[in-house]
Amino acid sequence: MLHLTKVAVGCPDIETLARLQQERWGDAPCSMTRYMPKRADELVGGSLFWIIRHRLVARQPIVSLAMVETDWGTKCRIGYGGPPVPVTVVPRRAHQGWRYMAAEDAPPDASAAEEGDALPVGMVRELQGLWLM
Repeated sequence: MLHLTKVAVGCPDIETLARLQQERWGDAPCSMTRYMPKRADELVGGSLFWIIRHRLVARQPIVSLAMVETDWGTKCRIGYGGPPVPVTVVPRRAHQGWRYMAAEDAPPDASAAEEGDALPVGMVRELQGLWLM
């Protein structure tokens, strides 16, 4: 299984990402990208991991990839199987477009217990800014 990473441009948090997807796509969340990934067959069943503020913070299962015609030309539509699912936060540099990520490099989903024991968000950001986390 293979995953993708993508930057959630302009989203300060997971809740904003979910709200924007709901407003734009309704109950069929998706992303549009310029090209079809060459390894598309390996991606269905994997997840798209979202980078927000230089951290992998959430994922959405990939259920479909298809080329579609839009007002801006032909694009690849990546369909998701639901809203963003929080994952254990991992530092990640921003990039343009998407990148492949191997299954063994994917962070696990965040559990309710981990969320309760988590450090305050401001402290986590400061520690990550110092590359201590």
